[in-house]
Amino acid sequence: MKKFTISLVLFIGCASIMFAQYGRNGSMQKLLNAQYAINTFYVDTVNNDKLVEEAIKGMLESLDPHSTYTDAKETKELEEPLQGEFSGIGIQFNMKQDTLYVIQTTAGGPSEKVGIMAGDRIITVNDTCIAGVKMKNTDIMKRLRGKKGTKVTVQVKRGRNPELITFRITRDKIPLYSIDAAYMIDNKTGYILISRFGAKTHEEMMEAIQKLEKQGMKQLIIDLGNNGGGYLNAAIDMCNEFLQRRQLIVYTEGNNAPRQDANADGFGNYKDLKLLVIVDQLSASASEIFAGAMQDWDRAVVVGRRSYGKGLVQRPFRFDDGSMMRLTVARYYTPSGRCIQKPYTKGDKKQYEEDLLDRSKEGEYYHLDSIQFNDSLRYRTLKNGRTIYGGGGIMPDVFVPLDTTENSKYYRDMMAKGIINQFAVDYVDKHRAQIKSKYKDVFDFDKRFSLTDADIKSFIAMGEKDKVKYNDKDYKTSQRLFKSVIKGLIARDVFADPGAYTIVINHRNNDVQEALRVINDDNLYNSLLTHGNPEYDRLAKEHKEKKKK
Repeated sequence: MKKFTISLVLFIGCASIMFAQYGRNGSMQKLLNAQYAINTFYVDTVNNDKLVEEAIKGMLESLDPHSTYTDAKETKELEEPLQGEFSGIGIQFNMKQDTLYVIQTTAGGPSEKVGIMAGDRIITVNDTCIAGVKMKNTDIMKRLRGKKGTKVTVQVKRGRNPELITFRITRDKIPLYSIDAAYMIDNKTGYILISRFGAKTHEEMMEAIQKLEKQGMKQLIIDLGNNGGGYLNAAIDMCNEFLQRRQLIVYTEGNNAPRQDANADGFGNYKDLKLLVIVDQLSASASEIFAGAMQDWDRAVVVGRRSYGKGLVQRPFRFDDGSMMRLTVARYYTPSGRCIQKPYTKGDKKQYEEDLLDRSKEGEYYHLDSIQFNDSLRYRTLKNGRTIYGGGGIMPDVFVPLDTTENSKYYRDMMAKGIINQFAVDYVDKHRAQIKSKYKDVFDFDKRFSLTDADIKSFIAMGEKDKVKYNDKDYKTSQRLFKSVIKGLIARDVFADPGAYTIVINHRNNDVQEALRVINDDNLYNSLLTHGNPEYDRLAKEHKEKKKK
């Protein structure tokens, strides 16, 4: 498929170019004169680079919430998760009592090659002790990461053996995966959880679908909950797999950016696969492009809560020092013409950032009746002509209320203090071999494993030791949630599979369970794709009548 790309332009700024190009522009000349005056006459020494950076930030803050400036370091950190790889030693770790505890090694990665194992504790890195010194995770990662081909020496404590084992590891490229879980959620339904849209997301999705097909998959749930987006082309390539030739995927348009369309090429492999998409209030940007295209073409039922509403297109302008300005140049529109971007007031970033909190206060996450379906924002899908609504974000076809009934202050405190994670690490440390011998895989573990009363007492005692006071009422409120989360963390650690946690916790994920109910009910699924949700039309009618009064 022909790539739909927003061109990347190198912005090389220097005073001489600016004067030549903007010398006759009064506002630009004013800015340059101000900078000259500050440099020449200000009472103290001025950091000119910092001054320019602050000026750029100030200009961008007056525009929209997504035009931003990042320095060289911030730019690298921002882009790394989307590139699909970084250089390091290839481990996933947790901190256990100020000691780095290896949860798993990357398959075929540098650590696995030299013999580092899950459960090992890394005590020193290049003769620097990192255990028991309360070193920040970011500082530890700086010591472990480095350029491909460089070497790092670590000393490891394994099991109860008091002697440290020395490993010399050659750093290499480590893949970053955007698919957190892919498995058969029942005997005919595949489930794929995508956490971001990176450079290799489409490739990963295709591999996952092909594996699920071999396991008997007849229908698919794609979960984009909490997915904040990423690369536009990744979303377009994914859409292309499910849409017919020449069906519009997304278009962008702005005052200084002519309309650009992205259309499916017709070579997709899964144009007839029964599909359902999950979104929530944190699904943004590329997630909304994918969900919007599937909804507008009546290609999939969308389940969950109204998505974030991030529909502004940023064009990167890179500077010679590695810093970058991301300037909004256009808006995203779904095939039916809905603008994905939620409303905002220029320069009022605080109000924009509090939008999710405002939605919560207004009850939008919990009650369908709290959602405003404005008749003026009514749109029609492009195949079946059913009603959908605009106004920012993607409103799902089936609303799933956010369940907070099991939340409690005691749960939040145990989570915030890291007790839940710490207990799971300790438990695996003591029972890893026993669990691996008793359960053949994560699915067997999920069916048969449960924490004992003695385990729970130890868990509570760990919290008390860290000054989290036990609250019996709160514990009973959150009891099932505690057990599920701990069980999921144990599964992820023992079976060295990030998807193991999702497999366990999905039994309690209302979005996933509702998605499974809808996709397995052919009459309901087909009715939603043909006629839409009648509740939405009822609420829109009520909203219209209230406005008349």
